[in-house]
Amino acid sequence: MKDRMTHTQTRLAALLLAAAVTALGQAPPPKYDPASVERGRQNFASTCGFCHGTSAKGGEKGPDLLRSVLVLHDEHGETIGPVILNGRPDKGMPHFAFTPAQITDIANFLHNAVLSAEDRDNYKILNIVTGDPKAGVVYFKANCESCHSVSGDLKGIASKYDAATLQGKFIEPNQSPGDWITVTVTLPSGESFSGVPLNLDDFNVSLRDDKGNYHSFRRVKDVPKVEIHNRLQAHLDLVRRYSDDDIHNLTAYLVTLK
Repeated sequence: MKDRMTHTQTRLAALLLAAAVTALGQAPPPKYDPASVERGRQNFASTCGFCHGTSAKGGEKGPDLLRSVLVLHDEHGETIGPVILNGRPDKGMPHFAFTPAQITDIANFLHNAVLSAEDRDNYKILNIVTGDPKAGVVYFKANCESCHSVSGDLKGIASKYDAATLQGKFIEPNQSPGDWITVTVTLPSGESFSGVPLNLDDFNVSLRDDKGNYHSFRRVKDVPKVEIHNRLQAHLDLVRRYSDDDIHNLTAYLVTLK
């Protein structure tokens, strides 16, 4: 009986081991709907990326949301939603009129990004130069050439950066205040002031001009007129339109600029 029990236990252990090996070989299903995450990424990048960075890891004006207590305590957008809808005027954050479905998508994007950050030790960078450089040339001429030049600002860029870094630079361009965003305030008299925004909400706007002078204005509805100029807006617009092929084709072309 003892030998029989040992044989049975051994067989059961083998079956359990086989099941475990099979389970380890299968990727777990995504916790968040990939389509929802992608929609959330696009909406976030185009509306929130100018402050928080397109990957939500923080910019010069907005904090890293992947470390935000509010985001970490959120489950389905119940704490993220009110902040998006109401903004934070005291901190210069505007409000956004998103639908409940859009808020859910953004919440899923942020939570998925948190999970990805936690699992970064298991991440391996694969070969990303898999696109068609000829198609990349076509895309570059149609979407990038009006601002960039392969014989000017991009000359030899592939000698400065590896493929992954180079791809990251056009998906998430460096953001530095005073270089990428400015504001122009026009008074009812027609006099205008332009510079780096220091504070911007529904009640006040302040800026520092190129001479270092500080200017502050009280806002009442649309007076004075305030215009925000974002040098990286074209990049943020493209983030919403990039397909996987566009990204890989453009990367395959840029890595040839040595």
